[in-house]
Parts: sequence; C-alpha cells; structure tokens
Amino acid sequence: MFGIPGKQAVSLTPTAASQIRKLMAKDGTTGLRLGVKKGGCAGMEYTLDYVSEIDPHDEVVEQDGARVMIAPMAQMFLFGTEIDYEVSLLESGFKFRNPNVVDACGCGESIKFDESLGAGS
Repeated sequence: MFGIPGKQAVSLTPTAASQIRKLMAKDGTTGLRLGVKKGGCAGMEYTLDYVSEIDPHDEVVEQDGARVMIAPMAQMFLFGTEIDYEVSLLESGFKFRNPNVVDACGCGESIKFDESLGAGS
C-alpha cells in the first residue's frame, strides 16, 4: 500500500460513488480500475476500466458501496486525488482533482505530473 496508513489513496464525491455503484450494478463488475498511461498532449492520461477480479497488488478504495482499484504503477501519481462525476449540457464524465498534476491540456484528459514522481519521459 502506498501513502499514509489509514488514509485512502483517493476519495470519491457522493456523485462519483453513486455513478460507480450504477456502473457496477449494470455490468455486474467488481468495480473500476483507475490507472495512468503515457499518452495525450500533456504526456500522461487517466485510464478507467471495468474489472471482474481484484489484483492482489491493487490499492482498493471502497466508499458508499462503490469500489475503485488503483493499479500498482499508478498509486504514487494518484495519491490524494478526489474523483467526481459531473453532468453538463454538453458532456458528462468522471473528473479528477489530483494534487500531483502540474499541468493539463485544454481537453482535461491529458495531464503532466511532477518529474520527481517518475512520470518524465
């Protein structure tokens, strides 16, 4: 486990937890796995996938009946992140408020982390 003992790596807003519960019920999954990968115009991007099985190395966050697993390689980049779910006239989706991000592109899906976290090219 990465981070501070007794503190979850990420937190969910009530809206995000509700949406994750709906997705879990609809698809009969164990939860969603959150990760990061190289890509996008700022260098990194978030990944979010349905999972049916928990990897023993995942950090598991359970809140209000919602379950998010954090991939091992993403844990240091995501610690302290708040996950929200926003709905607007033009779009809806998960939004990440991540204190480790030092830059993001205009689309809001591509991010750059502090070089000290090891996300540099």
